[in-house]
Amino acid sequence: MEKLALLSVSDKQGLVEFATALVKTHGYRLLSTGGTAKLLAERGLPVTEVGVHTGFPEIMEGRVKTLHPKIHGGLLCRRDKPDHLAQARENDISLIDLVVVNLYPFEATVAKAHVEFEEAIENIDIGGPSMLRSAAKNHDSVTVVCDPTDYPRVLGAMGEPDALKALRRALALKVFQRTASYDAAIAKYLEAQLAEPDPDALSGLPTKYSLSYTKAQALRYGENPHQKAALYGTFHEHFQQLQGKELSYNNILDITSATYLIGEFERPTVAILKHTNPCGVASADTLIGAWENAYATDRQAPFGGIIIVNRTLDAAVARAIAEIFTEVIIAPRFDEEAMAILGKKKNLRLMVAKGGIGADALQEVRSVVGGVLVQDRDRRMEKAADFKVVTKRQPTADEWASMIFGWKVCKHVKSNAIVYTRGEQTLGVGAGQMARVDSSRIAVWKAGEAKLDLRGSVVASEALFPFPDGLIAAADAGATCAIQPGGSVRDDEVIQAADARGMAMVFTGIRHFKH
Repeated sequence: MEKLALLSVSDKQGLVEFATALVKTHGYRLLSTGGTAKLLAERGLPVTEVGVHTGFPEIMEGRVKTLHPKIHGGLLCRRDKPDHLAQARENDISLIDLVVVNLYPFEATVAKAHVEFEEAIENIDIGGPSMLRSAAKNHDSVTVVCDPTDYPRVLGAMGEPDALKALRRALALKVFQRTASYDAAIAKYLEAQLAEPDPDALSGLPTKYSLSYTKAQALRYGENPHQKAALYGTFHEHFQQLQGKELSYNNILDITSATYLIGEFERPTVAILKHTNPCGVASADTLIGAWENAYATDRQAPFGGIIIVNRTLDAAVARAIAEIFTEVIIAPRFDEEAMAILGKKKNLRLMVAKGGIGADALQEVRSVVGGVLVQDRDRRMEKAADFKVVTKRQPTADEWASMIFGWKVCKHVKSNAIVYTRGEQTLGVGAGQMARVDSSRIAVWKAGEAKLDLRGSVVASEALFPFPDGLIAAADAGATCAIQPGGSVRDDEVIQAADARGMAMVFTGIRHFKH
C-alpha cells in the first residue's frame, strides 16, 4: 500500500535530507505546499502539490490551501474502523501516514521592533495547527513531526512498529504543547495591543491566563537537593555565561533580583546580594569606590553571594572581588584584565547582561494553592517632587540625596525592610522580619558589626511605621531623617516622635512591600 507524507514547513532546516530518506529508503510519496514543494522539486524529489491532490487551488493569498476534506479526512480516518475506511474510499480520500509541519514564525515576527499589526496577523498560522492537531489526535496511525530536531528519531524508529508507536504518542504530546504555546503567544500579543497606553497605568490582566514556556535548562535541583527543578523561557537570551559552574536554581533567582535592583541606578553602582536581599549597595564616581562602600556595609554576608555592577568591570574591581568567595558576578562587560584575574577562579560564574543592566517590565507570577497570582512588576520609583515633608524640620540637601538612594534600595529588600544610608552608601540593612522594629534593630546591629557610624544617617522603611517604636529605635541609633510611605492610623504619633527628636521625615505616599 502506498505511504503518503505531507510536508509543509516554515523552518526548512534538515527537511531535504529527511524527505530524501522518506522517498528513497522508506517508499513514501510526498505531498507539499508552496515554498516547501518548490524546494523539494528543486532538489530532484518527486512531489505533488496539495492543490493537485485535493483538486482545489490555493486561494485568498494562500490563506486557504490545506483546509480540505481530502487532507483532514486522510489524517483523521481511523484505520481500525471499516466504516471510516469505506467512507475514505467512497470520497477518494487517500490516507496520510506522516505529517511534517512547523508553523508560521509568529513569535519571531512580533519580537521584531516596530512590527506592524497587519504583519503580525498575517503570521498567524491556521492550516498548520489544524493539520498538526488532526494528525496528533490520530497518532495511533499517523506520525506527526512539528520539530526538525525529531527527524532522526522518526527515521530511526521506522521499520520497528513498537518503537514507532511509542514515538508517535510522544510526538503527539509535543504537538499539543506546541500549539498551546503558539496560541498563548497570539493571545498575549493581542492582549498587549489592547493594553492601557499610559505606561504608568496598570495593564489589563486577561480573564484567562496562559503560561507556555520551552524548557531552557534542566537544573541539578531546586532550592534544596531533594527538589527537582528546571528553567523555562528566555533567560539565556538576556544573559551570557562566560565561565564557571552551571547556574543553580538559587543563582537564577539571585541574578533576577540583582538585575532589577541595579536597574534603579545611573551612576557607577555595585550591589551585593544574598538570598535575593541586598546586603550592601553603593554608588560613587568610580566603580572601585562603589565596591569599597558596598562591601563596607557587611563583610560577612557577601561570602557566597551575588555581585552586580552597572559599568564595565575592570581590573581594580576584579582584584578586590577576587579576595572573597563569590558565586556569581554580573556586569554589562568584563575587560580583558578583569577576565584574566577572575578566570583563575574556575567555578566562579561570570555573567554578561546582553542588553545592558536593567530589566524590562515583566509580570510576576507566583504559584499558590490551586492556581497562580499575577501582578505587574513594581517598577514605580517616586521622585522627590512626589514626597511630602511632614515634620517641622525640613531635610537638608544631603539628607534628600541619601533618602532617594535609600528609598531605591529599600524597595528591593524583603519586607519588613529597614535600610540605613548616608550619601550613596548603605550602612545597615534589616530584612524580612515579622516586626518592623526588629528589622531596624538588625540593621543597627549590622552597622555596628561593620563599625559604621549611624549618626547623621537616613532611615528608609518600605512600608509605614505602625507605631513610633521603629522610628524611635532609628533615632536612638543616630538617624536624623526618615523616609516612609505614611498612612498609619498612628501617623500623628510617629510624626510627634520625629519632631521631639529633631528629625526630618518624608512621606512618599507609596509603599513597596516585597514578600
